[in-house]
Amino acid sequence: MTRPLMACPASILLFTLSIPAAGQSLFENPETAVAPRAGPSHQQQQAPADSSAIVVRPELTDEQLADLYMVRKDYREASLAYKRLADQNPRNPVYLNKLGISLHQQAALAMALKYYERASKADPSYADAQNNIGTIWYQRKKYGKAIKAYQKAIGIRNDMAVLYSNLAYAYFGDKKYEQAIGSFRQALALDPQLFEHNSSRNGSLLQDRSVGDRGRFYFLLAKSFAEAGNLERCLIYLRKAKDEGYKELNAAKSDPAFAAVLKDPAIQAVFVVKPQ
Repeated sequence: MTRPLMACPASILLFTLSIPAAGQSLFENPETAVAPRAGPSHQQQQAPADSSAIVVRPELTDEQLADLYMVRKDYREASLAYKRLADQNPRNPVYLNKLGISLHQQAALAMALKYYERASKADPSYADAQNNIGTIWYQRKKYGKAIKAYQKAIGIRNDMAVLYSNLAYAYFGDKKYEQAIGSFRQALALDPQLFEHNSSRNGSLLQDRSVGDRGRFYFLLAKSFAEAGNLERCLIYLRKAKDEGYKELNAAKSDPAFAAVLKDPAIQAVFVVKPQ
């Protein structure tokens, strides 16, 4: 089954997503686009009699219209539209998953989970739906269940950086820090710019990424980037860990993961304690 691309940008502390349009050119400027009524095809409308120009107005399919509601963050209308599509096509995993996402955005977690599970059952190879099941459990702080869901999604698709990233956050929430660092490392291997654009693929949500122990979290990210040989990003997150008052910052000096970056003057400066 061919699924249209979907980008889901998110900051480290915010949960966001966006649904790409099926007809990409129709949604290049969603803020100014006017949503025509859904229809099966394009129509031509003749301009007024005093003009010789022909105005072409595309009509959207039901799915494109629902996607446009999502782009505009009109989640209630989107869920109604996806619900109609899902009722008409009860075995279509894409419609079921999109319906779940629109409900998820309205904080209807139980209903969202129901449709994610239906999507996964309709197509067991649909890793996006399995990932989204994980986001529900993560949001409910059921980290063990979230970890299992992400691992199952990775078993289906092992080339999606978002899955490893989400798994890493779930490990972190479960205080399994070594597993978290390993998953972050795998995510960065697949997408070195992961933390710059925070994007996923079709239908996969980036979960709520708020963390309690932010100092440790930033230290682990610095460690991931150090192991990946990315000095610039390692320095950024090492400084963030210091700003958060992380008390084990000096552990980096004896950690083999930081060996390649410790000689850099900027890294060394992070460990300097300024006089009060």
